[in-house]
Amino acid sequence: MNQFDLFRRLAGMESDPRSIEEIWKETSSQPDFVDSRDCGLVDAVQSGWYLGDSNELFRGFPISAEDAVLDVGCGAGGATLFCANRGAHVVFTDVVAEKIESLHARVAQTPARKAEGFVSDSLPLPVADASMSRVISMEVLEHVEDPAAFMCELVRVGQPGALYLLAVPDPVGENIQKIIAPPSHFKQPNHIHIFEREAFARLVTDAGLEIVRRDAYGFYWTLWMFLFWISAKAEGFELDGASHDFVKPPYPPLLNDWAKLWHQVIKMPEAAPMKQALDQLLPKSQVIVARKPENR
Repeated sequence: MNQFDLFRRLAGMESDPRSIEEIWKETSSQPDFVDSRDCGLVDAVQSGWYLGDSNELFRGFPISAEDAVLDVGCGAGGATLFCANRGAHVVFTDVVAEKIESLHARVAQTPARKAEGFVSDSLPLPVADASMSRVISMEVLEHVEDPAAFMCELVRVGQPGALYLLAVPDPVGENIQKIIAPPSHFKQPNHIHIFEREAFARLVTDAGLEIVRRDAYGFYWTLWMFLFWISAKAEGFELDGASHDFVKPPYPPLLNDWAKLWHQVIKMPEAAPMKQALDQLLPKSQVIVARKPENR
C-alpha cells in the first residue's frame, strides 16, 4: 500500500474510478480547504521564520546581499530561496540530484549574485575553508552517521565571525513518535539520532562555536506527524524506506481537518500566547543560532 491507497481508504473513496490527481484537485479546491503546508508556513512565520521585513531567515539570523550562504541538506530549498531573494551568494547541497537540479532552476529566477549547487553527502563539503558568512543545517544532523565530524565540516567552511543556523528534531516529540511511528522512521535513511537538548548544545560548542540563542518551535507539525502515524496504523498501512517518500500529498482527511483547525486558531491574535507555550512544550524542532569566533 502506498500513500495514495491510504488517502483513498481514509477518504472513503476506494471505489472512486477517478485518479488520485483528480480527487485531490477537487478536495483542495474546496472554499474552506487549508493545505497543511500553507498552514505550516503561516505557523513558521509566527514562530520567527522567514521574516521578510527584517531579512531574517530566523530571528537573530539576518541575510544580506553581501553574505555567502551555505545551505547543507537543502531539500526543497526554502531557506536557500529566502537568501537568494535577498541577493546573497548561495551554495546548496543535498544527496538527491533531482533536488539540486530543481533548486538551480528556481534560484535562477532570483536576484542571487551567485548560485552553486552540489550533490554531496557533506563529508567532505565541496566548499573552500573559511568562505561562508552564513551556514545553515536544518534537520540534517539526525540523519548523519558521525554528527561530530559533520559539525567540524560546517565549522571549517565558515569565516571567522560567521553565523550558523542549526536545527534538529526535539527529543520530546521524537520519543513519543518512537511509540507510534514505524520502526523504519528511526533507521537509515531516516532519523538515526535523537539529540537531547543539552547534548545538542554540547555538540555545537565542542565543534568550536559560540551559542548566540536557542529556541524551539513547531507544535503544529509535531501533532500533524502524530496524526499521520495514527491514521496509517489504523488502516494497516505498511511504511518502510525514506519517510519523505510517503509523507506528502495527498494527505489523509484527518490531517486536512487539523490544518484547517490550527489555521483558524493562529489567525486569532489572542491565541499567540497559547501557541508560544505549546511550541515550547511539544516542539517539532530545537534551534540554535551560533557564531564562529573571530580567532578561529
